[in-house]
Amino acid sequence: MRKGQTVFTVIIGGERSGKSRFAQDLVLRLSDHPVYIATARVWDEDFARRIDRHRLDRGPEWQVCEEEKHLRNALPANGTAVIDCITLWLTNIFMDNDEDVDATLAFALAEIDALRVAACDIIVVTNEIGMGVHAMTASGRKFTELQGRVNQYIAATAKTVVLMVAGIPMTIKEDGKPMFPHS
Repeated sequence: MRKGQTVFTVIIGGERSGKSRFAQDLVLRLSDHPVYIATARVWDEDFARRIDRHRLDRGPEWQVCEEEKHLRNALPANGTAVIDCITLWLTNIFMDNDEDVDATLAFALAEIDALRVAACDIIVVTNEIGMGVHAMTASGRKFTELQGRVNQYIAATAKTVVLMVAGIPMTIKEDGKPMFPHS
């Protein structure tokens, strides 16, 4: 059994940027029997319909594991998994910790560290929410900052980072090196 995964890719972008579709296509190139780790909670009827649309996007080759918080428990012993998505996962932790940023961050980073040493290939989907409108509520601003910190940590850890814009993938980090290094 190999030590640590060979693929750890982050797919990041705004809402409806094509992140999930790109991640699923990538995973299907790596595995005939991928694992889809769904992190969403059903918050309302609209969100339930969105989850149903995502389910219809996947074929019978997918093994689906619903895991709201403990990602390490959902990883296959070997093989390939897509985690969709970090933003919803982080929302679950944030809400369960009564919007305590420090407690949420500590839990999230520990889970991410467990992913880093997993013996499987992992594709992570996350939202870039810091490029959007400034949050109107204190809770929204705290979450935006938290999401940015977690995204930076995951991206620093990843071997590959792909930014999705309008359905177009742009690789911004490959083989552990930024494509556009700053001086």
